[in-house]
Amino acid sequence: MDMLWSGWGDPARATPLPDSVIALLRDLLGVKPRSAEPIVLEEILQAITVPEPPLDPAARQDLLAAVGGEEHLRTDAESRLRHTRGKSTPDLLRIREGDVGDLPAAVVLPASHDEVLAVLRACAAHGLALVPFGGGTSVVGGLTPERWCPFVALDLRRMDTLLDLDPVSRTATLQPGLRAPHAETLLAAHGFTLGHFPQSYEWATVGGFAAARSSGQASAGYGRFDDMVLGLTLATPSGTIEVGRAPRSAAGPDLRQLILGSEGAFGVITSVTVRIRPVPHTRIYEGWRFDSFEAGAAALRSLAQDGPRPTVLRLSDETETLIGLAQPDAIGTSGLPQNAGCLAITGYEGTEEDTAHRRERAAAVLRDAGGTCLGREPGERWARGRYSAPYLRDALLDAGAFAETLETAAFWSRLPGLYAAVRDTLTGTLTELGTPPLVMCHISHVYENGASLYFTVVSAQGDAPVAHWAAAKRAVNEAILTAGGTISHHHGVGTDHRDWYVREAGPLGIGALQAVKRRLDPTGLLNPGVLLPAD
Repeated sequence: MDMLWSGWGDPARATPLPDSVIALLRDLLGVKPRSAEPIVLEEILQAITVPEPPLDPAARQDLLAAVGGEEHLRTDAESRLRHTRGKSTPDLLRIREGDVGDLPAAVVLPASHDEVLAVLRACAAHGLALVPFGGGTSVVGGLTPERWCPFVALDLRRMDTLLDLDPVSRTATLQPGLRAPHAETLLAAHGFTLGHFPQSYEWATVGGFAAARSSGQASAGYGRFDDMVLGLTLATPSGTIEVGRAPRSAAGPDLRQLILGSEGAFGVITSVTVRIRPVPHTRIYEGWRFDSFEAGAAALRSLAQDGPRPTVLRLSDETETLIGLAQPDAIGTSGLPQNAGCLAITGYEGTEEDTAHRRERAAAVLRDAGGTCLGREPGERWARGRYSAPYLRDALLDAGAFAETLETAAFWSRLPGLYAAVRDTLTGTLTELGTPPLVMCHISHVYENGASLYFTVVSAQGDAPVAHWAAAKRAVNEAILTAGGTISHHHGVGTDHRDWYVREAGPLGIGALQAVKRRLDPTGLLNPGVLLPAD
């Protein structure tokens, strides 16, 4: 199934907002109903002129030869529209208004590493740029190259095989087009799990996880995706790179780390070897209440630094807890909680003995830090609804609200200042523009030395929502760097964060990466303008 072209996920799962939530949006934020319904796909295909694919006959013939037939080269308007941009709120607002700019010239579907190399050669020969396309879930402009020439979307869905599983070493080699649920099914048949469950889990792919340094909701126990990667194969215009012959090595700099997070700018990831673990016997989730975000963050820091560390560990601030965003399936089903405080979710996965032991010891730490156990119901409700937030975002857009997210990370000592800086900047900038927002935040990834902050912003759309958000995003990116945070913890750089990534990495660091790109991609055909500025 293709993802909804103008929103998130499966169209059958779209759910309108309850009347109580619509009333709250109107009273709290001044949200007004949309003046017109969003354009549907059929309207674009019938009433709006979609530019013809700018492929000359020779380029088309070489691409056909690379992938072995007409069915694997698509130039029809619908296929190209479905591969236009990603799933950020500005992306969706533009497509819902009928903006058909940024279309690829063609969609190419290779089935192997060799076919990817052949597509790269064809693109280089005919002056075509190329954008790797996995699940299409980017929210930072990672699928929108700078338009210096026509580009091809390289859809990797046919590369969806479990290539190898080594139960002795507990490793698996996966092709990049595997969607996460399919990967889990294939691994579970052998008794293993990857343990990587980001909010995009139902649609994102293994290759996308590696290319963007993804982080899953169980990262406290399983680690980030880049912690799981042991080996990679990369197809580039200059040839093939294979890395990872041992779990760790002192043989020079680790080239895996150069490929991870490269966002398709250096090459196309065609296989990923990952660490796997046995399927857990037990999964238990529960909720805890803290009086303040500061107190809850201190409790999380204690578990992250001194243990025992739960598999899932997250904390919503007062506003997110009050609204109920930690449990999106339940929003609008009851009145707002009184004296809600801050909700923390803890989860434990593993053997019955291990989970019971960690849960008991962690509970003692949380109680000593001022937490009150709310039992398993809040945690189980979070687990049931943890992939629902993007559907809620679409429902908010349908109702006339603007909703978007951003994330960052910092060392523990800088986290309070970073939290205040981001929240204050978003509130001040959008209020000045006439769309005062509701700003919510949670900690969802913790480390011994720091943590991430994930913000959700809801406001009225106003007259120019995309422009308003662009201004707010510029301001908050400045605030993040000034407060000592990183420009992205797990969404990636794309084009949205590129200019601030340049400042974070520094001119010498960016120059070194540009030198790598020149060697691997001499004509600059791979995802131009994404991650790195033009050299």
